[in-house]
Amino acid sequence: MKAPTLRASFRLFAPNTCLNNVQSRLLHKTRPPHAIPQPRPFVPDVPTFLTLIGRGLNKHASKFPSWESLFSLTSLELKELGIEPPRNRRYLLQWMQRYRKGALGPGGDFKFVNDGQALLKVATPPASVVSDAKWVVNVPSGEDGSGAAAAESLPRPKGYTVRGLKSIAGPYATPLPEEAGAVVKVTEGMWEQRQGRKMDGGERRRAEVRFKRRSTERRAEREAEMMAKM
Repeated sequence: MKAPTLRASFRLFAPNTCLNNVQSRLLHKTRPPHAIPQPRPFVPDVPTFLTLIGRGLNKHASKFPSWESLFSLTSLELKELGIEPPRNRRYLLQWMQRYRKGALGPGGDFKFVNDGQALLKVATPPASVVSDAKWVVNVPSGEDGSGAAAAESLPRPKGYTVRGLKSIAGPYATPLPEEAGAVVKVTEGMWEQRQGRKMDGGERRRAEVRFKRRSTERRAEREAEMMAKM
């Protein structure tokens, strides 16, 4: 069989990489866009969202003109906007996905927020609740919310409990004077997931780093012995 004929035969069995690339590009274009979640009272805009998740990402707030523009971006588009290093892009995308799923940090379920602050009060449960434990409720600014009827209609944020008679305990809760409740303010890094700290260069370099350290320590000990004998 001639060489050109052999090459033509092999092409019949070889994968059509060009066709596969075209199909991949078409699939990428037809993939449905990410859902745009609604802002929440405690997270009304992009700067607040970036402030809550921390890691200094709020310095990039001006790069996103709207809420929709942030939640519609891909990793490549974030890179083009200058969100560096790559771990920050991954972290931001992870938090965007968490927000879509409703997996939020403290204050994410607040309903009444005024200028970045939520007011919490201690309320008495209604008679239908068989419990003596008091509730922590999120109330509109200027309201008491201590009555049982009012407490039943007010949101009870997760993570906040009553300590003693009237003290409110929970993440970033600042007590008001005379145990009149507590205030929770939007704070930098309030939802931040802390990065792990590498010990001795991390898992991949740990053995090497510790070997070099031991060698340096032994060398220093030998030199100290030699100096002592002189």
